[in-house]
Amino acid sequence: MVTPVRVVIAVCLVAPFVAMLWVGSYAKVDPAFIGIPFFYWYQMLWVVISTALTMVAYQLWQRDQRARKAEQVRGGAGR
Repeated sequence: MVTPVRVVIAVCLVAPFVAMLWVGSYAKVDPAFIGIPFFYWYQMLWVVISTALTMVAYQLWQRDQRARKAEQVRGGAGR
């Protein structure tokens, strides 16, 4: 079942792949950051961003699963 929460989870998990596979967007030297070419610091920034997005996706998934279990319990109790 596709829900808005699951769409957000999918976006959180797919975004890092799209960012890293679209090499043409970051295959350059400038702007350098503390002497590090853009190509390298952009990729390292995505390590941190990917971690944060994965954590968000996990938290949303856990919340979604708890809500589904609570809904099943409520649905089963009314029978």
